[in-house]
Amino acid sequence: MPLRLSGLARALGDRFGPVESAVPDRNRRNAAVALVLRGAAGVPDPPVRDCEVLVIRRSDSPRDPWSGQMALPGGSMDEADDGLLATAVRETREETGLGLDRGRGVIGRLETARPMGVRLPVITIWPFVFRAVPDAVARVGSPEVASVHWFRVKDLADRGNRGSYQWREGGLVRAFPCIELEGRVIWGLTYRIVTGFLGMPM
Repeated sequence: MPLRLSGLARALGDRFGPVESAVPDRNRRNAAVALVLRGAAGVPDPPVRDCEVLVIRRSDSPRDPWSGQMALPGGSMDEADDGLLATAVRETREETGLGLDRGRGVIGRLETARPMGVRLPVITIWPFVFRAVPDAVARVGSPEVASVHWFRVKDLADRGNRGSYQWREGGLVRAFPCIELEGRVIWGLTYRIVTGFLGMPM
């Protein structure tokens, strides 16, 4: 039987622990991102594979270490945020205009991620999984965002959409695994978070 949205919270909790276990790392900066799932209208409990995931493309900026990359909405935790979950909700609203019911739409959390590049910030990133309403609309809501996209989970999971991204810097070329969809490339940190989610039995 395929995993449905109604069973996802338990599956995530069993694998990654409860949402409440997301406690900021005292030794690093902290950030939170939102993996937002949207099911089809008229389907109250769709299979997770049939849902869509919200992905943004970050604007090109020399000040952004992830300039121009595909990413999940999110950002750094502010002192005013009431926890990491609140950070994910706030950043998603600011970047895409999408409200997540102040956390009531949260389903669970995923494994934390840390940037691997020596030139990237020393930061711990906490991914949360949310369920949006079927008619949820995302838009570009911040200068930091160039575009917004919805990709089907089944397409993200399709091995036929996997490839290798060639990253060049300072004369060096490195190859990273990636997902290629609709002319967009998901690689690096976002690839690790997304494939961590796709590793759930679905």
